[in-house]
Amino acid sequence: MKISKFIISLVFLMTLTTSSHAETTVSAEVGFILNTFLFLVAAFLVMFMAAGFCMLESGLVTSKSVAVICAKNIGLFSIAGIMFWLFGYNVAYGIPEGGFIGSFTPWSDASALETGYSDGSDWLFQMVFCATAASIVSGTMAERVRLWPFFLFTAILTGIIYPIQMGWQWGGGWLAVKGFSDFAGSTLVHSCGGAAALAGAILLGPRLGRFKNGDVKPMKPFAASSIPLATLGVFILWLGWFGFNGGSQLALGTLDDSVSVSTIFLNTNLAACGGVMVAAFITRFVYGRTDVIQMLNGAIAGLVAITAGPDTPLPYEAILIGGVGGVIVVYGTQLLNKLKIDDVVGAIPAHLFAGIWGTLAVPLTNSDVTFSSQLLGIISINVFVFAASFIVWITMKQTIGIRLSAKAEKLGTDVSEVGVVAYAIRD
Repeated sequence: MKISKFIISLVFLMTLTTSSHAETTVSAEVGFILNTFLFLVAAFLVMFMAAGFCMLESGLVTSKSVAVICAKNIGLFSIAGIMFWLFGYNVAYGIPEGGFIGSFTPWSDASALETGYSDGSDWLFQMVFCATAASIVSGTMAERVRLWPFFLFTAILTGIIYPIQMGWQWGGGWLAVKGFSDFAGSTLVHSCGGAAALAGAILLGPRLGRFKNGDVKPMKPFAASSIPLATLGVFILWLGWFGFNGGSQLALGTLDDSVSVSTIFLNTNLAACGGVMVAAFITRFVYGRTDVIQMLNGAIAGLVAITAGPDTPLPYEAILIGGVGGVIVVYGTQLLNKLKIDDVVGAIPAHLFAGIWGTLAVPLTNSDVTFSSQLLGIISINVFVFAASFIVWITMKQTIGIRLSAKAEKLGTDVSEVGVVAYAIRD
């Protein structure tokens, strides 16, 4: 009797265990749906970053250049979408294993259950990353670059330059084989955009009167049009970054994936917090007053820095990584001023410099990654993007021209480029 009760109990437990296991393991189709859902939601969030960049730039330029910023940002997002569909995606993902460049063919949908997610969701997710890189260029060169040459450069950047270097790692190219690691794009997206912006800013030159006798011109002629608008832009970017980094887990079909996405969200948030507060402390206690613009860029730098490896740090490590980004923004801005490189919104320190730091920091929390492989990737990508962008910018400068006339610049890019002023008092 006792033996029969034991056997019945054992069978019951085995049945319960089997049933419980079935409830926590999803089918391939459900996994496909969950992964696709992650891609789409993350893509929506990253797309909203386009609005964040637009508001941040609109707030930091002078009031006579806001309407053009709006035109540039909605234009560049549209151009990026067309170019990434036309051939950008396949330039990156059509690359042979260990190779350098894919094929110049349009994207097409070949969704299959074995892939693990919808092809369309992956295209959209990758496309909004591409547009982000172009947004970085917009703010740096604001208030003196002509609109249509900027659009032409955006087409080349999003269709050719960005996809080539993206494929070197995310497309399984030669840097992936060498062990380079960039989880969500500190270098592949942010340093890429920053390097392209630096090349353009050098060739374009500073705004009229920006530097005088080696010093930065006082604030008044170049005052930010709206600090509240810039702050709103940063908060939108901060929100969008959860999609940027969290979506880069690329899967949501298991318990481990869910935990990883949550960890990434946590570390992303803490890094931004660290960047803000370090920038606030430095400007207050070193320079005598708390600089709100540097706090805003400190948030961006913290987010950029954690992007290369948001999945492995402990919470305090994420704060430190982001905090170093805040240091880089403050002193990187000073460096550009000394070099007389006019970066209107501070995108080069926040994206290029902080992106380099974040990529180098990955081995500090991830033992599977080496400093040598990270350094190889950083140098290769930034040199390639800077050189390619420099060639494109200088070719346009010597042919169609890239800079507004002095008269048009003094009048304001809103009037001279789009004929619409952003701020007008009406009866």
